[in-house]
Amino acid sequence: MGIVIKQSFRNILSTYIGFGIGAVNALFLYTNFLSEDYYGLVAFLLSAANIMLPFMAFGVHNVLIKFYSSFKTKNSLNSFLTLMLLLPLVFIIPVGLLGVFGYDLIAGLLSQKNNLIEGYVWHIYITAIAMAYFEIFFAWSKVQMKTVFGNIMREIFHRICIMVLLGCVYMDWIDVKLFINGVVGVYVVRMLIMKFYAYTLRFPVIKFNKIYNISSILKYSFLIIIAGSIAMVILDLDKFMIGQYLEIENVAYYSVAIFIATVISGPQRSMHQIMMPLCAQFLNSGDDKELKSLYQKSSLNLLVISGLIFLLVVININMLYQILPDKFTGGLFVVIIVSLAKLYDNALGSNNAILFNSDYYRVVLFFGVLLAFLAVIFNMIFIPLYGINGSALATFLAIAIYNTLKLMYVKLKLKMQPFSWATFKMIGILMVLGFGFYHIEFSFHPLLNIALKSFIVTLIYLITIYKFNISEDINLQLRKYFSFS
Repeated sequence: MGIVIKQSFRNILSTYIGFGIGAVNALFLYTNFLSEDYYGLVAFLLSAANIMLPFMAFGVHNVLIKFYSSFKTKNSLNSFLTLMLLLPLVFIIPVGLLGVFGYDLIAGLLSQKNNLIEGYVWHIYITAIAMAYFEIFFAWSKVQMKTVFGNIMREIFHRICIMVLLGCVYMDWIDVKLFINGVVGVYVVRMLIMKFYAYTLRFPVIKFNKIYNISSILKYSFLIIIAGSIAMVILDLDKFMIGQYLEIENVAYYSVAIFIATVISGPQRSMHQIMMPLCAQFLNSGDDKELKSLYQKSSLNLLVISGLIFLLVVININMLYQILPDKFTGGLFVVIIVSLAKLYDNALGSNNAILFNSDYYRVVLFFGVLLAFLAVIFNMIFIPLYGINGSALATFLAIAIYNTLKLMYVKLKLKMQPFSWATFKMIGILMVLGFGFYHIEFSFHPLLNIALKSFIVTLIYLITIYKFNISEDINLQLRKYFSFS
């Protein structure tokens, strides 16, 4: 776990710096500098682009990681990398032509409920391309076992730029329409910077030699388009469907609540960057022992780290909503239920990395289609009944079913499961501290209340984790930075 812990720690740091900047943007700047309509519009455009991302990338960001270590000669590897750069155009070009000739029809369909969307369809297309090639160039650096710079670009860069743009809106230097154009430009620039960095690690040599396993690569690419990025799609599907059933400002309210809950996914997102190429390497070399060890350790370590963040979110949520404008404070249930789904995600450790890079990746297609189907059906049922709370419930149910199926499948096929007695100890610790501190509030300003409760709970949590020796890796890091006796 050495390289995993080292790069994961740096990635977690950059991820939470990004979350901190994003929190300022999502909870304070967007809510005060933009109207609810335009905040909802921005959230809708980015969500729609995220939904298109796996199709625009054509699964290449996953294909790169799975097959890179299987090529042993320079010519074959260069031909493979050339294919990776060109393959997304198979989808991007036809979609662009469809947009040129069918713009009015597409815009009309997307703007049936909210007319504001009609003039921004091309923004979705351009942003989706930029996001797709960013992920491809990030994967290009991951296979070189370099993830830190890419994670900084993924988590921090665009949020700082958007913060600057929001400041320009506040100062009346730009209007809202120019702001939205600027957001699209930020994603394009981010993609170009990532491209230059990836090429410094390995500059592409254009080769068109025959690739011996081309059929396996293309088959994997087609399947992974749907299955490989299903988690990303499902997290933005809810916002998209809210925009189709409710007034556009509800997307803004929901986005604030989802952002708070998404903070819990930081450790998984950070560790996932290095787990993907490592799992591919272990699977390609047949090292089952190391694969199983990575599976179990990643599950426990992610549960410990994300468990603390889950606690801090849950015990402080009431005070946090006192700081926000009143119209954004209706998402308490959304935060709690989506936080639980995120905690479950973390507890699965390297499950996704194993499935996506194993010979059983085809089953992820089936599970992914099932997840998308369930999410759509659940949203159609619950949004009309319960509004944004219904969408959160739909997301939780779909993800819980999806994760459980993946967990059972890895156990059945690879004879591995990530849990141990330490997992159940962790669940007990989270329940005791969560229920114990949720109703405790101090008579201070909400920010001071949050700071004091967070300090007390963090201290108790870390001491408890250390004394119960939940994770050797975590205890090693605690001894490194703190004096525990």
